[in-house]
Amino acid sequence: MLHRTLRATRLAAPLRASARTNARRSVTTDSTASTVKTSVPADADKKFTISVSEKSFETYNFERPPLEFEVTKNELRNMYMDMVRVRRMEMAADRLYKEKKIRGFCHLSIGQEAVAVGIEHAITPEDQVITAYRCHGFAHMRGGTIKSIIAELLGRRDGIAYGKGGSMHMFTKGFFGGNGIVGAQVPVGAGVAFAMKYMDRPSTTFALYGDGASNQGQVFEAFNMAKLWGLPVIFGCENNYYGMGTSAARSSAMTEYYKRGHYIPGLKVNGMDVLAVRQASAFAKEYTVREGAPLVMEFVTYRYGGHSMSDPGTTYRTREEISNMRTTNDPIEGLKTKILEWGAVTEDELRALEREVKDFVDAEVKSAEESSVPPATSKVLFEDIYVPGSEPAWMRGRTVEETYYY
Repeated sequence: MLHRTLRATRLAAPLRASARTNARRSVTTDSTASTVKTSVPADADKKFTISVSEKSFETYNFERPPLEFEVTKNELRNMYMDMVRVRRMEMAADRLYKEKKIRGFCHLSIGQEAVAVGIEHAITPEDQVITAYRCHGFAHMRGGTIKSIIAELLGRRDGIAYGKGGSMHMFTKGFFGGNGIVGAQVPVGAGVAFAMKYMDRPSTTFALYGDGASNQGQVFEAFNMAKLWGLPVIFGCENNYYGMGTSAARSSAMTEYYKRGHYIPGLKVNGMDVLAVRQASAFAKEYTVREGAPLVMEFVTYRYGGHSMSDPGTTYRTREEISNMRTTNDPIEGLKTKILEWGAVTEDELRALEREVKDFVDAEVKSAEESSVPPATSKVLFEDIYVPGSEPAWMRGRTVEETYYY
């Protein structure tokens, strides 16, 4: 009897701990949770104070970022326009894929715009970014033109990778892709951060990955090296709840991804509020550069479409779930609500901004569609393997007969 009593006591303890864990507060995905703390000035470049919700952040062995920070009307307008621009670009890609003008893999970030835009508004061109294959928004925010991105998706010569990379392989200054192998960009991101440290540059590197890649062994190897070597890198998990068609709860024994670093501090962020993302990312950058140390971040976000264009996205979740996120937590509508409420823009100004973005994106897409395809020549095939001027005398193709001489 005593043995059974002791055994029952031992079993009950973990159950109670589990209940406490499940009852804990979770980060909000409310995109309208921010509030204004001071009067909004008439001058569009004059700063005023806003505050994000106290439920915007959760921390692990890390100080919570300040809830209050300063912005200007123009900064808010630019963040709004950037998100609208990214979404319209992605919607254009959706249309072109359905018209069978874009072929192969195509992963869109509709619903996740606040992450790419919020990060970019918190860093500088000297900082570095690397991500997985849901990369179009990041490529644009890092400086890639919409024409070059859409042209790349179409396989055209004017593409950002000259039509050779497609949806998953886009690069520009300060942006190392677009990577097609699940999780492979994380150790590469640690390597980029090592290079920045080696060259004594006061910059950080965002190495982004999805919840579906979070269980990859190479992710944990990168964590270990970054901690050992004191690398200024931010490992950012974009948790959109589903890795392909599998929910996070079914694929991961521990879904608090910001705690996955164990010996690395963590920060969980409302990824549907661009203002929370901006504030958290700025705080994370300052920490990693100042301390010369890594940080694990988790952006709680949501994709409206499927994993890729071949996935309808409704076989493993309900249409009601998707509709609820669209109508109550949309990052674009959330910021729109706040900037109108705060008087940062009028409704007429906002309509004008939206027309401007629409006309601009449509013109870029049209120009991309008119771009020529790469010539089917050996010269085009073998170029860009080496930095111009560093090529070897020759490069072998599939066979000796296909050897190309530079």
